[in-house]
Amino acid sequence: MAADTGTKTETRDLMEALIHQHGDSLFRLCFMCLGDRALAEDALQDTFVKAFKALDKFRGDSTYKTWLTRIAVNVCKSIRRSAWMRHVDRNKSLDNLPAGDVPFEMADDTVIRAVMSLPERQRTVILLYFYQGFRVPEIAQLISLPVSTVSSQLQRGKAKLKNDLKGWYYDEEDLP
Repeated sequence: MAADTGTKTETRDLMEALIHQHGDSLFRLCFMCLGDRALAEDALQDTFVKAFKALDKFRGDSTYKTWLTRIAVNVCKSIRRSAWMRHVDRNKSLDNLPAGDVPFEMADDTVIRAVMSLPERQRTVILLYFYQGFRVPEIAQLISLPVSTVSSQLQRGKAKLKNDLKGWYYDEEDLP
C-alpha cells in the first residue's frame, strides 16, 4: 500500500502533519543520540528531507512513526561516523556551558547523563524502547538487528543503568 501523495498539496499537507505529529519526539531522539542541539536540529531536518524525497516510495508496511524513526536513527549514525565528528572534541560537559542571562532552576539530569554514557548500541535500544515507546521486535526491525540481540542490549543497558543510578532513586525496599 503506497502513501497517497497524488498532488503537491496533498504531499505538503501530509509532510506538515508528519512534522507536527512526530517532530518533537524525533528531535529528542536525535538529541539523545548526538548529544548536541545543533547536530540534532540538522539531523531532524535531514530526516524530513529524506522522508519527503522518499514519500512516494512509502509502502505502508509500517507506521509513519516507525519509518521516520528508522530514517532518523540512520541519519544520526551517518553523522556520528562522519569525518567531521572524528575531529571535534565531543567531551564538553554540561557543567561547562556558559550561564544564560535568565536564571533557571537546574533540572536533575542524572538519568539523561546515565543514558548518554551507555555504549552506542545499548543507548540506541534504551532510547527507542523507553523514550520512543517501541517494542523489541519493532526496534530490531528499525536498526536491522536480530530480536535476540536487541533484547540482550536492552537487558545490558537496563542493568548498567540500574547499577549507575543506584542510590539516586528510592528502592521499594527502602520505603516504609
